[in-house]
Amino acid sequence: QEQFVESGGDSVQPGTSLRLSCTASGFTLNDIEIGWFRQAPGPGREGVACTTDSDDSSYYADSVKGRFTISRDKAKNTVYLQMNDLKPEDTGVYYCRRPRGVCLPPLFGSWGRGTLVTVSS
Repeated sequence: QEQFVESGGDSVQPGTSLRLSCTASGFTLNDIEIGWFRQAPGPGREGVACTTDSDDSSYYADSVKGRFTISRDKAKNTVYLQMNDLKPEDTGVYYCRRPRGVCLPPLFGSWGRGTLVTVSS
């Protein structure tokens, strides 16, 4: 079973930046569709940013367009989410996984621990 490990979350002030990292346990992240999902307080996870297996196309939720960037370092087997100009509404636990459809959270399989991002003044 695929296991993703997220890191890089922190408690920060609005307007600052963070970079989240996603690594894999026992398999490669290279050449697969991958996405970042956010669990804000309340039910449900939303797709924040996703990239195709060849990285030739990316999807971003409207709320993060122009501020977040998803990228991949194949040599390090790591996927990043660069988050700039953070806002309080970006607060949540962030997870990485293979997306379903257009950056939708998968319905099956297990989620990692995620990494908590708190944006507050």
